[in-house]
Amino acid sequence: MDHRDLAKDLLKEAARLGASAADAVIVEDESFSVQVRMREVDTLKSAREKRLGLRVFLGQRSATTATSDFSSASLGRLVADTLAMAAATPEDPFGGLPDPGAFPSGLPDLDLWDAEVAALPIPDRIGLAREAEAAALACDPRIVNSEGSEYEHRDARILFANSLGFAGEYRASSASLSVTPVAKDDGGMQRDGWYSVARRLHRLESPEAVGRIAARRTLRRLGARKVATQEVPVVFDPDMAASLLGSICSAVSGSTIYRGTSFLVGKLGEQVAAPGLSVVDDGRMPGGLGSRPFDGEGLSTRRTVVIQDGILTSYLLDTYTGRKLGLASTGNASRSLGQRPTVGPTNFHIVPGAHSPEAIIRSVDRGLYVTEMIGFGVNLVTGDYSRGAVGIWIEKGELTHPVEEVTIAGNLKDMLCGIEMIGSDLEWRGAIASPTIKIARMTVAGE
Repeated sequence: MDHRDLAKDLLKEAARLGASAADAVIVEDESFSVQVRMREVDTLKSAREKRLGLRVFLGQRSATTATSDFSSASLGRLVADTLAMAAATPEDPFGGLPDPGAFPSGLPDLDLWDAEVAALPIPDRIGLAREAEAAALACDPRIVNSEGSEYEHRDARILFANSLGFAGEYRASSASLSVTPVAKDDGGMQRDGWYSVARRLHRLESPEAVGRIAARRTLRRLGARKVATQEVPVVFDPDMAASLLGSICSAVSGSTIYRGTSFLVGKLGEQVAAPGLSVVDDGRMPGGLGSRPFDGEGLSTRRTVVIQDGILTSYLLDTYTGRKLGLASTGNASRSLGQRPTVGPTNFHIVPGAHSPEAIIRSVDRGLYVTEMIGFGVNLVTGDYSRGAVGIWIEKGELTHPVEEVTIAGNLKDMLCGIEMIGSDLEWRGAIASPTIKIARMTVAGE
């Protein structure tokens, strides 16, 4: 049976058994990964799965379930069991499907699927991982070992339907290539790595480029040492800036806002960051790693300006959190099968600025360029921020020596307002991305 027909039949059965509303998600997923270590295949995994998630409402009561058994008997039990679970849950006046008429009438083509991903022969997939590791190992005699190189891909088909008459589906693919070499000198051993992710196979960085960059990042960590505790400017490379931005994404999520567990509660319309900083979530970016034509409730994704020139202009919301806050959904419902929708980003990013990363580094007389962070010392209620860090020390605008075993600390309120420079080098390797950024002052705790 066609999946769309299957979903519709399931919703009809739920209504027949007493559901006041329901929705269903069906996901077909093919995934592959191969890890090569020291030129030999270490692990090889391939999986195909098909799963279905069902959410039903009995008035203001609801329950969500999931199954991988698509037999008629199993699906019949799933509907009955889900309704029984819903009957046992407490009422929630903010629950329910989105309002009728809120669903899209047509879906855009966002360039999310590449047939070449699944069609790539297995020897070629292994070859990509081998070539990336070989490129890293060949860069320098000090590259003496490898924690492995990995190629992964995913090819998925997602269908969503609800009892209000909306049904939509799309296909999405992604591929990634990474390598983590190990370098050694008289001072000891260091590891670092590099990776590339894209929707389409031809948009991946070449294995040679991934290997060379991974080797260069590893070699520059040799001889790392602590620095004295001090307050200095801190520059975050794009990946570390994206990690920092992930905390901001959590702080603007409707779930943390209505629970009162974010330092941004009640700040809509207020200046919360430095003028010149804008943050956008855009689910309609063609080829974006977080793009999708509709969210986990069937609503259209969209471009949402979260921070405009330092002013907080929007939270990220699904239907439930929007109702809790008296606001409309921003199309940010994220759906895991067997769980009710939650708020999640699409393509959440800092809008690039005018400065090259080199210019940002040259602007620092004495400070830290952060290339890796460790741990998760973030308190979203207070904004307190403290994480272990690895990077390169800056003296008079020049990268000098590698730094490790330090902690960077501040408060997200001050850090947002202290962003002095924003880079032009926005890089996408996930659903959250950022260019290089410079924060005027943070505590670097070392010796």
